[in-house]
Amino acid sequence: MTTLYWDAIKSRRTHYAINNQKVTDDRVIEEIVNTAVQHVPSSFNSQSARVVILLGEQHERLWDLTKDELRRLVPPENFAATEEKIDKAFRSGYGSILFFEDQATIEDLQAKFPPYRENFPIWSQQSSGMLQFAIWTALESEGWGASLQHYNPVIDSAVRTAWGIDRSWKLIAQMPFGKPIAEPAPKEYLPLAQRVSLFR
Repeated sequence: MTTLYWDAIKSRRTHYAINNQKVTDDRVIEEIVNTAVQHVPSSFNSQSARVVILLGEQHERLWDLTKDELRRLVPPENFAATEEKIDKAFRSGYGSILFFEDQATIEDLQAKFPPYRENFPIWSQQSSGMLQFAIWTALESEGWGASLQHYNPVIDSAVRTAWGIDRSWKLIAQMPFGKPIAEPAPKEYLPLAQRVSLFR
């Protein structure tokens, strides 16, 4: 096994304690995203992934509108805890990466290959997961700490309006990132024998 590759995978963790200090130049963030988007595989080479990078004020805007949308759903007596979580674990960071999948691309493939129609949305999600993991691991390798959030579909409409997102792009996940200011809690692992089978 290539040591650096596996070290990067092992070091990737969920970081909630982050701040907005710059760890790398913004060009490094853009290069990570561009490289991953270009090279992460997709079914039938559909290249259905779409990504939006939000930095600085635009990143803060994302989490402000998230709070606005959640305020409509969360009872007032419970909202303080929700707001604190967003402010301290997500908005406190340097930026956010939004992951989308282009439904027009998926629908086109469904029309062209009817026998696989039901599978294309599943394969799309699998490809998005690989993209999220690739970017997350690369950010960690550069010294950033990140987490993966799923406030969709609650924030979908607000995000689409705020950044002029094409209506065919479906929001899949949000990845806030920043400078880690605390180590994540130890992670427990199930025995591999419960999860992996080998037959010779």
